[in-house]
Amino acid sequence: MPTRVCCCCSALRPRYKRLVDNIFPEDPKDGLVKADMEKLTFYAVSAPEKLDRIGSYLAERLSRDVVRHRSGYVLIAMEALDQLLMACHSQSIKPFVESFLHMVAKLLESGEPKLQVLGTNSFVKFANIEEDTPSYHRRYDFFVSRFSAMCHSCHSDPETRTEIRIAGIRGIQGVVRKTVNDELRATIWEPQHMDKIVPSLLFNMQKIEEVDSRIGPPASPSAADKEENPAVLAENCFRELLGRATFGNMNNAVRPVFAHLDHHKLWDPNEFAVHCFKIIMYSIQAQYSHHVIQEILGHLDARKKDPPRVRAGIIQVLLEAVAIAAKGSIGPTVLEVFNTLLKHLRLSVELEASDLQEGSVGSAGPNSGSRDNEEKIVQNAIIQTIGFFGSNLPDYQRSEIMMFVMGKVPVFGASTHTLDVGQLGDLGTRRIQIMLLRSLLMVTSGYKAKTIVTALPGSFLDPLLSASLMEDYELRQLVLEVMHNLMDRHDNRAKLRGIRIIPDVADLKIKREKICRQDTSFMKKNGQQLYRHIYLGCKEEDNVQKNYELLYTSLALITIELANEEVVIDLIRLAIALQDSALVNEDGLPVFHRCGIMALVAAYLNFVSQMIAVPAFCQHVSKVIEIRTMEAPYFLPEHIFRDKCMLPKSLEKHDKSLYFLTNKIAESLGGSGYSVERLSVPYVPQVTDEDRLSRRKSIVDTVSIQVDILPSSAPSDDAVSNTEEITFETLKKAIDTNGMEEQEKEKRRLVIEKFQKAPFEEIAAQCESKANLLHDRLTQILELTIRPPPSPSGTLTITSGHAQYQSVPVYEMKFPDLCVY
Repeated sequence: MPTRVCCCCSALRPRYKRLVDNIFPEDPKDGLVKADMEKLTFYAVSAPEKLDRIGSYLAERLSRDVVRHRSGYVLIAMEALDQLLMACHSQSIKPFVESFLHMVAKLLESGEPKLQVLGTNSFVKFANIEEDTPSYHRRYDFFVSRFSAMCHSCHSDPETRTEIRIAGIRGIQGVVRKTVNDELRATIWEPQHMDKIVPSLLFNMQKIEEVDSRIGPPASPSAADKEENPAVLAENCFRELLGRATFGNMNNAVRPVFAHLDHHKLWDPNEFAVHCFKIIMYSIQAQYSHHVIQEILGHLDARKKDPPRVRAGIIQVLLEAVAIAAKGSIGPTVLEVFNTLLKHLRLSVELEASDLQEGSVGSAGPNSGSRDNEEKIVQNAIIQTIGFFGSNLPDYQRSEIMMFVMGKVPVFGASTHTLDVGQLGDLGTRRIQIMLLRSLLMVTSGYKAKTIVTALPGSFLDPLLSASLMEDYELRQLVLEVMHNLMDRHDNRAKLRGIRIIPDVADLKIKREKICRQDTSFMKKNGQQLYRHIYLGCKEEDNVQKNYELLYTSLALITIELANEEVVIDLIRLAIALQDSALVNEDGLPVFHRCGIMALVAAYLNFVSQMIAVPAFCQHVSKVIEIRTMEAPYFLPEHIFRDKCMLPKSLEKHDKSLYFLTNKIAESLGGSGYSVERLSVPYVPQVTDEDRLSRRKSIVDTVSIQVDILPSSAPSDDAVSNTEEITFETLKKAIDTNGMEEQEKEKRRLVIEKFQKAPFEEIAAQCESKANLLHDRLTQILELTIRPPPSPSGTLTITSGHAQYQSVPVYEMKFPDLCVY
């Protein structure tokens, strides 16, 4: 019962107090006295300067009723406050609001759930009121703390607990709406507030039913779900909060998410983490997406020492964020994403290598095997993220990423890569090479360039081809697959899958276009490089069936995408050279590998003969294949690459009808208008420094020179007037490798560069002129009828690889301009 005063005393009381007292009935069950409430409202509107006094008096009564647990009068007081707030919209409402917030705070501090819910509802109504002018002194720190605490309610009654949590979420939503529309909206974005608001919302969102991974943005909940389900209401509030974030406060809203996921160990499994960041990426403004990605990368760096599954969970979240960001503005974080991922890839490989090393010495624990498998999960997650991100970038950015990743691939002996592999060892380095090339393979997947120069610029082609000479067959497979991704601009690779004799190439319906000028220039400049690496790749001792299949596909794709008449001749020369190398077998290859090369040559010549459609050429190839089918089926891919294929003991005693003959190919192509002069010149790959970089032996293993002093008899001055006298001292200086090392390196580099980049016609013309000059000099020498001295010490013996050239008189080496490297 409220305190009643006598009539005399009441007449002396201020009018606003009398009006306030009149709205309270004798019995609180009767509710608010509406007639008196209308009088109070009219008075407040007519005299707005009295609002602060009305508010203070109502707050005084409410505080007293709260302490005395008079809930009925508390409800009446709050109803009156709500009506006054809705009716009075003027600058004078500011002092009244202070009293109102004080009363709401009193309700929230009470331990009764009904009063807490009542105060929250009043606050939400107040939050929806748009004030005319901002309030520069009002703060909501208490309400943020209190509403956040209500979100974590642990009341014993489930229904009451749910009711309090819903009230807390709605209160936070009201604070957000009120502050972001105020001039002081930056206050709510301070870290001390975000550290309370965001975890409170996430705590309630964890109760949501398991969500399926969705490609598009999550569906908006219905109005009924918002009111009844704390998880749905919290998710909606979280979206609203992020949607109001700006450039300056985005990070403050995202960082508490990481703290919550860390504290509750939600990275493994990471379904909830993925769901959270999907909401974040779809809720924020698109131009701020790169901020979130940067925060994920930073958190990945901070948790680099965590268990593998935790790191894999973070990387998976990054993948989902990147998948959404790649559709919009990614900003300047592209290289940062790849750099961070590659750094963690190296770290994962290093941890895996160290575990394997410990296991090899018997010091690893029982979980070392599972740790290795978990590290592979991390590595696969990184590669998947790199590939997905790279494949969704525009072409100009993808080219940069291809260069960036290729620059990280370590090549033995090279200093061009920028990834630290000093502590990995050979096993770890091989692992990082495979991982990086797999990443590059995913980045190049689906890349379609108009010209091959765009897809394979020199700065990218050179290191890629160097990697193709590495000794591991799996690495070479990855390099070839990367090249196929970039070469195959008309999606023909699937039609060429598997090495086989194709009866009718027309059935494949190969798509091709006329070779453009840029592609022709590319082959003139880089064709010899491509041929060389295919040639050397076929002669590797550790090749398996897949290597031969990929090499065959490489030849076929070059034929489809880049071959004009000149390139076709070069490719045929290359095929014949491979056949000859398998027969001569200077490298000591096993019989299986020699037969594999023969089968590859057969499959390719069958393909190219039908592509250029020269009947005589097709007839010769078909005849050889037919004879092989009957007499030497192990020379065909369908037989040599099947299980339990019978291999011959040697390949030296076979009839010539089993081989593709250069003279018959030249005759058949010459009759169709092809320029076949170059077919008579055997293909020989150029020697470069790539063998050293890939831990290979050079093609030219040794050059041994055995020299002695010239005999007293010498050719006439007229015969050798253009030569320089060679003595023991001059020859000694010539073979002094220490003194001439730098000069020889430079000379070799110039020769290599010339053979790689000079037009074929220029090289051919120069070789022809040197051959003519050599012929003239030899003729001149024979005419002199000068014989070498009886002692072998007057001869020069040159040994190159497994071949030893015939000894010649020393004075025949007096022509330095005839030197060919």
